[in-house]
Amino acid sequence: MRIGINSPVVVQLPGASSPWEADAGIAELGTIAEAADTLGFDFLTCSEHVMVPADIAAQRGGTYWDPLATFGHLAARTSRIRLATQVLVLGYHHPLAIAKRYGTLDLVSGGRLVLGLGVGSLEEEFALLGVRFEGRGAVADDALRALRAALSTRTPSYDGPHFSFSDVVVSPHAVQPHVPFWIGGRTPRSLRRAVELADGWVPFGLSPGELAAMLARADLPEGFEVVLTPDAPLDPSGAAAAAVDALGALEEAGATAASVRIAAESASHYVEQLHALAQLRR
Repeated sequence: MRIGINSPVVVQLPGASSPWEADAGIAELGTIAEAADTLGFDFLTCSEHVMVPADIAAQRGGTYWDPLATFGHLAARTSRIRLATQVLVLGYHHPLAIAKRYGTLDLVSGGRLVLGLGVGSLEEEFALLGVRFEGRGAVADDALRALRAALSTRTPSYDGPHFSFSDVVVSPHAVQPHVPFWIGGRTPRSLRRAVELADGWVPFGLSPGELAAMLARADLPEGFEVVLTPDAPLDPSGAAAAAVDALGALEEAGATAASVRIAAESASHYVEQLHALAQLRR
């Protein structure tokens, strides 16, 4: 099971993020990314909300760094770790816009992009952006097909119920012939979407029993990724046995990769924890 880092600083959830993250910036994040890269961790994450209504930010948080700008910077400070959006909301973007912007990121990072993609659940954000909330699942399915057709080719074409294009040039484009798609969600429909149209599934808010039951009913293709997150941040230097047990539980539940949060009191402590976690993996 590979281990990726659920990046600190870039998303700050009430009750979940550490106090030091509120005052941290790109310097601290870059130092952490460089350490994760050097130590052999598999990926870094960055999520997306364009804006969060003020009355909802108290529950969902209001700090969400833009993934494209964030990963553009981190791509220049790292050399091998993958850069995973977790997740982009498909309804907020035309597939060709994702293909151009994130295809460029794949190019400048040397082919390290993973596109985590989701249907979206915050109706108020859809309304603020002028995007229709009802029927978003069908639009997302068509967007996934259109994005796959467009992402890794200079002259894409596609004809679907919601998106259609031809006689266009998208340059630059992704250098990976097949950029991995991971679908976020917590419903059987999200898992079916991932199996049919993507390469992996990133569930949230499900118990181990619910996860095991859903995965047991699914016919997962060869190489399909199941990316799970431990319930609590890992403390590999202070509670090594608990960290090992938490990772083992994810693997037992069917994870092929873990997206872990790290307990830390500062950016420098976070780097120390990454070193301790890397030792536990050996």
